[in-house]
Amino acid sequence: MNAVTPIRTPAEQALIGAFGALRDAGPAAAALESLRIDGFARFEATGLPHRRVEAWKYTDLRTMMREAKPLAGAPDASALLAAKVAVGRLPRVGGSRIVLVDGHYAPDLADGGPLPEGVTVSGLAEALVRRSELQTLLAGQPATRENTAFALNNAFLTDGLLIEIAPGTTVGHALDLVFLTSDGAAKLTNARVVVIVGAGATAGLVETHVGPAGTEYQKNVVVQAIIRDGARLEHGRRQLEGADALHLSTLEADIGAEAHFDTLTLTSGASVARNQLFVRFSGEHARATLRGVTLLKGRQHADTTLVMDHAVPNCESRETFKHVLDGEAHGVFQGKIIVQPIAQKTDGRMMSQTIMLAEGPAMDNKPELEIFADDVACAHGCTCGRLDEDLMFYLNARGIPAKEAEALLVEAFAREAIEDFGDEGLGEAVEELRAALFASVTDWMLART
Repeated sequence: MNAVTPIRTPAEQALIGAFGALRDAGPAAAALESLRIDGFARFEATGLPHRRVEAWKYTDLRTMMREAKPLAGAPDASALLAAKVAVGRLPRVGGSRIVLVDGHYAPDLADGGPLPEGVTVSGLAEALVRRSELQTLLAGQPATRENTAFALNNAFLTDGLLIEIAPGTTVGHALDLVFLTSDGAAKLTNARVVVIVGAGATAGLVETHVGPAGTEYQKNVVVQAIIRDGARLEHGRRQLEGADALHLSTLEADIGAEAHFDTLTLTSGASVARNQLFVRFSGEHARATLRGVTLLKGRQHADTTLVMDHAVPNCESRETFKHVLDGEAHGVFQGKIIVQPIAQKTDGRMMSQTIMLAEGPAMDNKPELEIFADDVACAHGCTCGRLDEDLMFYLNARGIPAKEAEALLVEAFAREAIEDFGDEGLGEAVEELRAALFASVTDWMLART
């Protein structure tokens, strides 16, 4: 019987060619090589996901990614110099800045003085040589491992960044992690960051993703967070990519006993964006709060897809995502809460809310619950509508112009997701994170008007 050969799209052919060239470029560490081969095999078997793949039903990457840009190499001296200028224009969040240019760690672009005591940053390939247990971590959780974006990230993994917070450490200022795509020809950036928060430690981290306007660059970034028993991680993320970019982001988190993980993603950049969250409880009496604010205009497309896995008893999760759509933008929210048979006393609640600022936008919501335990409290819901006409009338009647009134209401809508973000025990760190996120919302509204 003859085997059926799948027809490859130009983007798939380019990715296959790029992997072959990367393998020929030189040997990698044995551990990285096995991860890369496994990731590529998974991609080669399925190709780019399309609308017939349920998890990608609303984001047909095979259609949206018409071509794959050349894989970015390590930035040269001139690219680093230009990157230093670009990074310098960004307001710093927190006390220490860590910069990746085209997916490569750029220690010379660090800002804000030395890293706080108890915080270490090292290369991932080098750390793998010393610590073989990282191999299992990089392979991903079962749900993540099957994901095409994650598999591709593994396929092109040559190095990455390992950030470690020592047990019992309290980091007084948020760590400012910047992912910058350099100017020049359009490229595909592949980035991997692993964050390990030691037992009983407390830290804040904010990611900022930026790149050149008017360039159709592509980015595939994975951040894996391990929050040990009794630890707390407050994680903010600002996706401010150039208007023509394609942005794929995967956040994988493993939460230990009595730990707390709070993450908030603000999305306003890129032409096509998909933000994936895979969160798993591995210890009892832990909490996770997942939030997002998505601001879209023109013909932007942004997809938030999350899987919240309650794998142990007595854990609590909250998911709140807000979307503001203008022009002919398309928003997507797919959220799934899984309660395993052992996970009794689970408390999980999920909400997606959307405001349409025009007649043209579209929003797809697909909340799901998969419950295999009987002593749980789980719920989900979604809303979609226009700005409250009574509130608009109230503000207009007091002399506030329509555009300014609209901006006030949108900011108030987004503020609900941001205001209670973070643990007050972090002090200045959480205030820095909130301020950065509020500023991004304000900038978007000013640019729109």
